[in-house]
Amino acid sequence: MPAIDPPAKFDFDRSWGKQSWCLVIPMPSVCCSGQQTPLSSIVAGRLALIALLLAGLPRAIAAEVERANYFDDPFVQVTAAIAGCPPQHGPTITKDEMRSQAHARAERGTRCYQSGRCRLPNSYLYDKEIIPRVKQAILIDGRFSDTSVWIEGQRRWVTLKGCVRTRAQSKAIESLVRGVDDVEAVINELILVGGK
Repeated sequence: MPAIDPPAKFDFDRSWGKQSWCLVIPMPSVCCSGQQTPLSSIVAGRLALIALLLAGLPRAIAAEVERANYFDDPFVQVTAAIAGCPPQHGPTITKDEMRSQAHARAERGTRCYQSGRCRLPNSYLYDKEIIPRVKQAILIDGRFSDTSVWIEGQRRWVTLKGCVRTRAQSKAIESLVRGVDDVEAVINELILVGGK
């Protein structure tokens, strides 16, 4: 029959003039045929179990914080002339964020149609055709070949990200994108790099 150990308790240690608390957890003794299993093998077994549990923990954490473009919002790089421009990140979210945004996106998307401002039943349906047209407009214009610009589309709103050399370029690209058919709004997040 296994030996019964007392429950865990707290001990107060005053050794070396320091005060500290430690949790004492009794290790069970296992009896088989009258022989006790050495305490070191029990500790080793528990440590191995803890190691196995901790090995799976990073995967569980990574799965929870995994980010992706779950709504498939278009995000493309248009130009890449400024080497020092930090890479821009697309519309990535976690699965929990996706679940919490789904209803609001559906409601916002259909409100555009119901109010008569959209011909398609959801404003997010425009994005996959708007973004290629915006990219084409920027490339054909010719004034922005020395920039590093990314564009993102969500519900007919175009977000400009990346780097330009002058304020005039930033204003000109924003104005150009506003003129593209079906674009409702432009959010200019462009950074000024090495210019005025």
